[in-house]
Order: sequence, then C-alpha cells, then structure tokens
Amino acid sequence: MELRQLRYFVTVAEEANFTRAAARLHLAQPGLSAQIRQLERELGQQLLDRSTRSVSLTPVGAAVLPHARAALEAAERISHTVDEFTGLLRGHVRVGMISGAANDEVDFARVLAEYHRDHPQIAISLTEDTSENMYAALRHGELDIALLGLTGDDLDPEVALETVFDSVIVAAVAADATGFGDRITLAELCEHQLICLPRGTGIRGSLENACTAAGLTPQVAFEGAAPPLLLRLARYGLGVAVVPPLRAADAAALGVRMVDIDPPIRGRLALAWNRDRQLSPAAKVLLGQVRIAMGGWKGEETIFVER
Repeated sequence: MELRQLRYFVTVAEEANFTRAAARLHLAQPGLSAQIRQLERELGQQLLDRSTRSVSLTPVGAAVLPHARAALEAAERISHTVDEFTGLLRGHVRVGMISGAANDEVDFARVLAEYHRDHPQIAISLTEDTSENMYAALRHGELDIALLGLTGDDLDPEVALETVFDSVIVAAVAADATGFGDRITLAELCEHQLICLPRGTGIRGSLENACTAAGLTPQVAFEGAAPPLLLRLARYGLGVAVVPPLRAADAAALGVRMVDIDPPIRGRLALAWNRDRQLSPAAKVLLGQVRIAMGGWKGEETIFVER
C-alpha cells in the first residue's frame, strides 16, 4: 500500500467520479482506475461501488476513508515538521486570486515579489479563477492561499477568512443614458437588461442572492470576465452593468456614471486559507506577509475588480 494510492482513493471518493478525479490529479483515467484496483487487491476488499453512473463507497470503503485521510495528513505533518526543525523553507506555494487583485489598492504582486526575493528557492504558482472555483480548490487542498470574493452564502468553517475590502455594488449606465436618477431600486434594476460577471464570482452571487430574497429574477443579457469589459458594454448602451464602485472622475472618463442600488448590495474581498489542513512552512510565511500587507489594504468603499 502506497500513500499515492490512498490519495487517489480519497480523491475518487470526494469526486464520486473517476473522470473528475483523474482531471483533479492530472492523471489518465485508466491509470487511476488501475491504481485503485491494485489497492483493493492488496486490501482484499472492494472499496468503491462502480455499479452506478456515479462512484460510491462500499461499507468497507466508507470505514477506510477517514483512516486514509488521517494517513495522508500524518505524512504531510511529518514533512512539515522536518522542514520546520531544520529551519529550511522550500517547496511550492499555490496561490489563487480573482482578476484585478494585483492593482494599486491591493498590491498582491508586490507581496509575491518580495516573498520571492527573500525565498528564491520556493516555487510559486499563481492562478486567476472565479471565487467559487478557488473556494473549492482550498477545500480540496489544491490551493494554499486565495484572495476571493464572498457572496454571503454560508461557508464551511474549515475555510478561514479575513476581509480585505467590504464595498457596495453599484449599477453603471452610459453617461448620456436617460431615465436614471442617482438611485435605482432592485426591482427597477431587474426590469433592465443586465451586464454582469459570470456565475461563480462573488459579485454575481451577491446580486442573485439579493434578487432571490426579494422574489426577483435578474435579466442577465451579457456576461464578461472582468468589470472593464462590463463598463464598455454599458457605455455603448447595451444594458446596465453591475460592478464595484468607481470614482466619479474615473467613471466619467470611461463614459459611464454610477447609480446606487436600493437596498444596498455588498461585495466582500477576503483572504482565505484552509484552517483544517496544515500549511507548509513556506505557505505559512507567505500568509503572514500577506496578512501584514492587508493592514494597508483594508478599507470601505474601495474599488476592487473581480473575475
């Protein structure tokens, strides 16, 4: 029995699907299936029930799963303990962030550059993705740290969160658009064609949650990966963009103006990590540096961009 076989078994159990598990592990599906069958032969018991379209645990598999997870966590703790005992920082730190998290207000790129300068032997991987995908990656141990947007949905207590920004979400219309005052109700907003970020982003989730609570259905006509595109579409009269706030001068330069939404909808940007998984020494140091930098980032009504 090998640790990698236990890791494969745990991943298949979590995904309930060999194809998704193979993609997550970056393996070919036949190879993954062969490794699981080999593990079952060594144990003399079937761990997974493959009789349905989805994979489920057999009673033996369900009993083995917590022990497999414990074995993997113990092996990881041994490695981390050795690193800390020898005083060496090495390895690989996996970081995720929403698009636009490395800007003047949240200078994440500077923190990474300073960290790399101090610890050049540590590899850093950086991923831009939706908040939903990064949250799942944190829970599965595929990311160490992430800057992501929150929607207000209930979150797993295993994911630790520290708010970086808490900002209202606003509507953006063309500067010469008629029929709009300084404020628009949520019901009125839903009467217009909307221009939004895709599902899985914090801002889109906050909008949809607010509409659901009010018994409304937003009419999303256009989706874009980042607010600059949404603002350009609004500028040319294709709809009302739902975006983080802009300074009045910046909005005017882009040919749009901001309209407050009533009742207010808030978006939050947060630093997140999995408190139930022991961070490597390298990840702990980076997390500490980011939290220190956050002291200069935190604020209200500050512009941030999310993908």
